[in-house]
Amino acid sequence: MRVWTLVAVLLVALIWSSPAWCHGVEGHITPAQGYLVTAMYDDGEPMSYSAVEIKGPDSDIAFQTGRTDRNGLMMFRPDRPGPWQAVVSDGMGHRLALDLVVPEPDAAERPAESPVATSRPSGSRIANTVAGLGIIFGLMGTFYGWRGRRAQRRDVC
Repeated sequence: MRVWTLVAVLLVALIWSSPAWCHGVEGHITPAQGYLVTAMYDDGEPMSYSAVEIKGPDSDIAFQTGRTDRNGLMMFRPDRPGPWQAVVSDGMGHRLALDLVVPEPDAAERPAESPVATSRPSGSRIANTVAGLGIIFGLMGTFYGWRGRRAQRRDVC
């Protein structure tokens, strides 16, 4: 019976810790006769054919929607200055939100060559895995502690 309990615990731990093995996301927007949205996972693999939604300044309605190409790229050309946002989602739980401020047309004749907006993953993959395993083992310890205390009470009565 203890062997099956151990196997079940290990199986649940493996299933619960699998999200820690997922990719993080990073990307940048580069001006090029418009703006080029680049989306990739943290290991350098492009976010191919992911859904993209572009929102303009002071608008809840999408200015443009589409998908990245196989290289994780999508181009858009804003029609007014102000803060813009590009949201890339691959449909498997990875989401990348990039903010961009488009300058006034007379403020800069040619856009800068360096990336305008950048987003980096919040934590390392190892730290996320250790945190996930810590939560799993903590929950299992609580469960077995509660179960042992309950068994001890039965023995006393």
